[in-house]
Amino acid sequence: MSRKAKMNELRFYRLKAKKKMNSPNPEVRIRYKLEKEACLIEKLRKYEVPKAPAEAYDPEILTEEEIHYLKRTGEKKKNYVQVGRRGVFGGFVLNMHLHWKKHETVKVICKPCKPGKVYEHADELGRLSKGIVIDIKPNNTIIFYRGKNYVQPNIMSPADTLSKNFVMLASMHGTTNASGLFIYLFYVLCVYKAMEKYKYEQSLDHTSEFIEKLEKELEEYLEHKAWYHKAKESEPQDFAVSILQHQLQNNCHISVSRKRPYE
Repeated sequence: MSRKAKMNELRFYRLKAKKKMNSPNPEVRIRYKLEKEACLIEKLRKYEVPKAPAEAYDPEILTEEEIHYLKRTGEKKKNYVQVGRRGVFGGFVLNMHLHWKKHETVKVICKPCKPGKVYEHADELGRLSKGIVIDIKPNNTIIFYRGKNYVQPNIMSPADTLSKNFVMLASMHGTTNASGLFIYLFYVLCVYKAMEKYKYEQSLDHTSEFIEKLEKELEEYLEHKAWYHKAKESEPQDFAVSILQHQLQNNCHISVSRKRPYE
């Protein structure tokens, strides 16, 4: 299709929409608004973020003897996983699951670690790996237990975690121009998606309220139209009396004239 044909088609649809908006029939105008709002909802559906199904997590209750045994076992293990300056990322949780394949416990060493940061790492790793925190040592060492009924998940890197490279760029805080620009662009992309999602939610709420209002107006118009045709079939005197009664009941200004209303 040529550019001229596309412009003619767009002009045709604009004239068609303008004709419906300026139609003397209220029913045509209201129905056009409803179609327009329905089209807007379909366009906004692409910004809808699907909610991930919540996984059932039932933490196990351990006795004091079991906790003491798991502490001693975890301390004796020489293998460990280290949380460095990159923090927690998807590959880190993957290493924990691979370690739990042959061992019940895993030792996590946070180095370097700011004061109090080890507790945040423990909570985050417990949430991502579904493991149980057995002990937190003064030297920023955490011992995790996989659980009695542990089953290795199919996807061992959680979907809501960043990769190693992205975490590294985020931890640099723009020390170099290239990384700073990349972090800025990534931040802008996240803000844009958040704004589009917020715009979608606000537009959807406003559209639902507007549709209810239009449906109510259409229902009132159809009721008035049915009443008018019913009253018109009666005698002229009864027709004038019924119009006055309808005006008093609904507190609306209806002028009695020979001009027929729009149908």
